[in-house]
Amino acid sequence: MSNVRYDVEGLVVGIMGGTTGLGLSAARALVAHGARVAVSSRSDANVQESLRLLGGSACGLAGDASSSETSEKMVALAVERFGRLDALYHVAGGSGRSRGDGALHEMTDDGLRYTLELNLQSVIFSNRAAVRQFLRQGGGGCILNMGSVLGWSPSPEYFASHAYAAAKAGIIGFSRSVASHYAPQNIRVNVIAPALVETPMSQRAVGNEDIMDFIAAKQPLDGGRVGLPQDCDGAAMFLLSRAAGFITGQVLAVDGGWTVSEGRVTEPRG
Repeated sequence: MSNVRYDVEGLVVGIMGGTTGLGLSAARALVAHGARVAVSSRSDANVQESLRLLGGSACGLAGDASSSETSEKMVALAVERFGRLDALYHVAGGSGRSRGDGALHEMTDDGLRYTLELNLQSVIFSNRAAVRQFLRQGGGGCILNMGSVLGWSPSPEYFASHAYAAAKAGIIGFSRSVASHYAPQNIRVNVIAPALVETPMSQRAVGNEDIMDFIAAKQPLDGGRVGLPQDCDGAAMFLLSRAAGFITGQVLAVDGGWTVSEGRVTEPRG
């Protein structure tokens, strides 16, 4: 973990999807820098394991992020345990491929519905719960939502999940709209947008030799590799911290160069 200090000491941060991958990595970094966290997950076993790792500076609950009730309960738990909520980091989401997301002509109704509920509806619910708490408290607050480079930088050959891309693009529009509306109340809303990161969701891609060959050129930083959860910690910690108090409505790509690289061109152009 970096020795850089982040100005998050004493902050109470709710993390939707904070028990594995990107969410757990951020939770550990926040706690190490003096913050307190409330985490959520679908899996009670994951919640209990994350609390073991995070210690007394954490609390958590199990629930489906696409249900508004889970967001309300997580905010209430943070307030009950730590007295307030200062920030929300929404990481929860995932692939809908197994349910029928994919290229548009192949997408199923269930795949569309499931993917949008998991990746966009869940963000709207958690952000609403957080904003309501910020307004009750007064003094502002901070929201950081998890986007994806696929929201504006597509990869047609290997990452054609069109409902997922729509959801991630929707997160950007939603976040900027909310940031605009609540700026006078000192409520900040930003988006972090990773490229391919090694998480439970990315195992299909990580296990595919052709995709990894593509990623080596598409994400050329640091030898051309898949991102790691901790690669996003610095950006997340900064945007959640007091140091970013004059920043809202922004999208920060943490992508290893994805959005400025072509990937591997297999056939020379004449």
